[in-house]
Amino acid sequence: MNKYIYICAFLFSIALIYSCSDNPTMEPPEEVIEIDTTPYELAYGALPAPNLPEDNVLTVQGVQLGRMLFYEKMLSSDNSQSCASCHRQEHAFSDTTKFSIGVQGLPGKRQAMSVFNMAWNTNEFFWDGRAHLLRDQAILPIQDELEMDETLDNVIAKLADSKTYRDQFTRTFGDDEITVDKMAKAMEQFMFSIVSYDSKFDQWKAGLVELTESEERGRLLYETEYNPFFPQFSGADCAHCHGGANFENDQYMNNGLDSDENFMDMGRAKVTMDPSDNAKFKVPSLRNIELTAPYMHDGRFATLEEVIDHYNEGIHPSTTIDPALLATSETGLFLNDEDKVDLLNFLKTLTDQTMLADPAYSDPF
Repeated sequence: MNKYIYICAFLFSIALIYSCSDNPTMEPPEEVIEIDTTPYELAYGALPAPNLPEDNVLTVQGVQLGRMLFYEKMLSSDNSQSCASCHRQEHAFSDTTKFSIGVQGLPGKRQAMSVFNMAWNTNEFFWDGRAHLLRDQAILPIQDELEMDETLDNVIAKLADSKTYRDQFTRTFGDDEITVDKMAKAMEQFMFSIVSYDSKFDQWKAGLVELTESEERGRLLYETEYNPFFPQFSGADCAHCHGGANFENDQYMNNGLDSDENFMDMGRAKVTMDPSDNAKFKVPSLRNIELTAPYMHDGRFATLEEVIDHYNEGIHPSTTIDPALLATSETGLFLNDEDKVDLLNFLKTLTDQTMLADPAYSDPF
C-alpha cells in the first residue's frame, strides 16, 4: 500500500514539473483599477473651517491626480512648462520674475499670484477676479497664448495616451474618460489642499514660541490704525486690508499705486465694466510675503522695504483709491526707520517653512 502511494506521489510530481515547465512565462493577472473615494483629510490648524464645494469633495485620489496635472508639462503646447513652472513651492507657489515667461518666450501681463489657502478665497480668482471658481482658473493659463498656449483638446489627447493618467482618472472618477471638467476639478482639489497655517506667527498664537522684541513691536504697528491727530500713537494700519486669519479681506481695492492719469491696467473694471472698479485688484494674503517678491499686480516693487515705503510716503490719490489710504496720502504713516525694520521683521514671521517643505505638495514625478 505504501509503495503504491509513493509511486502516485512520484507521478504527480513529474506531472507538476512538466506543467510548470510548459508555461515558463506565466504573467500575474492585470491589476483591476477601480474608483477610490477615500476622503482627503485637510489639515488647517487654527484657521477657520473652509467652505469647500459640495460637488467636488476632496479625495486622496482626486488630490493626487490634481497634483500630477499641476506638475504635468504636457499641459503646454511644447511640453516644456507646467503650472508649477510659475507657481513654485519654494517661493510659496509664486514666481520670482516680474512677469512669467510663457512657452513662446513672451511675458505675461501681471505678476503670478501665490497658490495657497485657496480654500479660504471667497471672491473669485486672478488679480481681477475673472475666474468664478478655482476650477475655472485652473484651465485658463493652459489656453493663454502668453502662458502655456495649448488647446484643451490637445491636452486631453496627450493625457489619454498615458495609461498612468487613464488609471488615475479611473481611481478618481470611476472611468478612464478624460474630460476638461474632470481635469479642472482634480486641479481644484490639489490647489485646495495647499494650506499655509504653521508660520512662526501661528506658533506664537498657539503659545509655542515667543516673538522677539522687534517682531512684537512690528505686530503692534501692523494692527494699530493710522492716527493723524496723535502721530505718536499712530500705527501702520496694515490690518485694515490684510486682516483676519488669512491676512486679507477678500476684496478688490485700489491701493494708491497711481493717479487716474497714470492708470495702465484697469484691473477689476475689465471684468465688471464699472468705472468705480478702475485700478482695483484683489487684496492678496500676506502669509509668506517674504518669499513672493516682486510685489503688486505689476511687480513694480522688488523688495518689502519698497512696499513699506510706498504705504508710508508714496500713496497717489485717485478717484477709486480706498478712503482709508487716501486719508494717509498727505501725512504718510509717520513710520521711522526703526518702525520699518520692526514691521518687516513681523511680516517675516508669516513665513510657513512647513508648507515650503511638505512633500505632499512637491513634484510627484
